[in-house]
Amino acid sequence: MKPLSTISLSVVVLSAALGIGGTSAPASASAASSEAASYPDTANASADIATAIQRAAKLDRRVLVDFGANWCGDCKVLDANFHRPDNLALLREHYVVVHVNVGEKGIDHNEDLADRYGVPLKKGIPALAVLDKQGHVIYSQKNGEFESMDRVDPESVHQFLLRWAN
Repeated sequence: MKPLSTISLSVVVLSAALGIGGTSAPASASAASSEAASYPDTANASADIATAIQRAAKLDRRVLVDFGANWCGDCKVLDANFHRPDNLALLREHYVVVHVNVGEKGIDHNEDLADRYGVPLKKGIPALAVLDKQGHVIYSQKNGEFESMDRVDPESVHQFLLRWAN
């Protein structure tokens, strides 16, 4: 197990909530997971993605990179959709999820990572990229597909997860 200083707490909490083995969250973190911010400190994003890729290789899964922010209402709606039982099952079986915070008051952080994975943040957040277990981009949202989650059919999240599962 890597120390919490190297893996952001939200990745640990989400991994525990999704039943993704290898890392366990402290009891206090698990208890707070429903109240915790989904998107971690902006400075940890590269390390979080690297850790997710390592875990995906070990578990033979894909990496789902979720670019968003804690102030973003549509990001919260997407997260709620991720926690639907049918989507949780898909996430547990096929993905290692990592949230990348794009800024505390606007989209002004981790733009280089979004560019690396082909996600144009100017089209809106949340935005997703799917990586293979080696970290290569399989798919990235280019047109703000989930940017207006309050108007998106929740079934589209499920269909997205199905389409890009192993």
